[in-house]
Amino acid sequence: MKKQRILLVDDHEVVRLGLKSLLEHYPQFEVVGEAGSAREALEKVQTCKPDVAVMDIRLPGVSGIEACEQIVNQHPNVKVIMLTSYAEDEMLFAAIRAGASGYILKQIGSEDLIKALDSVSRGEALLDPAVTQRVFQEMRRAGKNEEASAFSSLSQQEKHVLLLVSEGKTNREIAKSLYLGEGTVRNYVSSILSKLNMNNRAEAAAYAVEHRLKEYTS
Repeated sequence: MKKQRILLVDDHEVVRLGLKSLLEHYPQFEVVGEAGSAREALEKVQTCKPDVAVMDIRLPGVSGIEACEQIVNQHPNVKVIMLTSYAEDEMLFAAIRAGASGYILKQIGSEDLIKALDSVSRGEALLDPAVTQRVFQEMRRAGKNEEASAFSSLSQQEKHVLLLVSEGKTNREIAKSLYLGEGTVRNYVSSILSKLNMNNRAEAAAYAVEHRLKEYTS
């Protein structure tokens, strides 16, 4: 079985020694290098050619997140696991955006750390259970914001018109429902298509359904 080559990056030597001592008990791993700073980590990635870099998120000078981004961009085959003492949301999402394959807390147990390394070595992404729920919450929030912003150019009345268009209503039916003139509704529909850069009612209706307009129209 091919050993997974591990680079340990932490500015505290005792942490690196502890991790190295732990990994020496598992034949599937080989520690090929150590680094105490982001600059040194970048150099060691070049010379040691690790499969996985286990990197402290807080490093002197250039942060672990910046180093992670550079490693992932320059050496896409190298997976990076960010190691941190604190479950900070800002750091977590920055690490994910930087391309980290894993994000785990230093309080993690030895067996769980080995499982995390095994998972990342297989190409899987991994988050510490303590922060997983936060990621899902952020993804849901971001998704809702994106859906809401899909209609940000429309007035409230235009949203109501579009909602009725998505329900298959004709201009006459919409006019009756909203107590508007039929010509006014035609103008609204024309404005909606222009603002959303759509070619026809069917396209606008599909867009409204896809982005859940009903949830954002009172």
